[in-house]
Amino acid sequence: MIRIAVAHIWVHDQQEALDFYTKKLGMEVRADVSFPEMGEFRWLTVAPPGQDDVEIVLMPIPGPPVMDEETAEQVRTVMAKGFAGTVFLATDDCQKSYEELKARGVEFTEAPEQRPYGIDSGFRDPSGNSIRLTQVMDVPVPS
Repeated sequence: MIRIAVAHIWVHDQQEALDFYTKKLGMEVRADVSFPEMGEFRWLTVAPPGQDDVEIVLMPIPGPPVMDEETAEQVRTVMAKGFAGTVFLATDDCQKSYEELKARGVEFTEAPEQRPYGIDSGFRDPSGNSIRLTQVMDVPVPS
């Protein structure tokens, strides 16, 4: 069976991202390894506690030779607009999670709102990545 194990998001500053994802969102570090032979490349992953089958890589925007400066700038531009990708977080109680995260300093762009699929809210990480916090409801499947 094929399954998702790791996904990555671009970040401007790995330490700032690490602080946000662990201290504000409550995730835990799964891997934090530096590779001197790769110019001190740092493989840094986080995940929600208790969800052992998936990790999020907090990936710095690489420079040459991996990515030319023009492409790196394009990535930074779409990140600033919140369109470099989205992380979807599921919760059993969107309003409660929203209040807890706000108390930890997370600044929401959208308060919880009822939608056809559940209750949904949104915020962005320090690098500008879009994050959705959703309480998914059972949606009837058309027959």
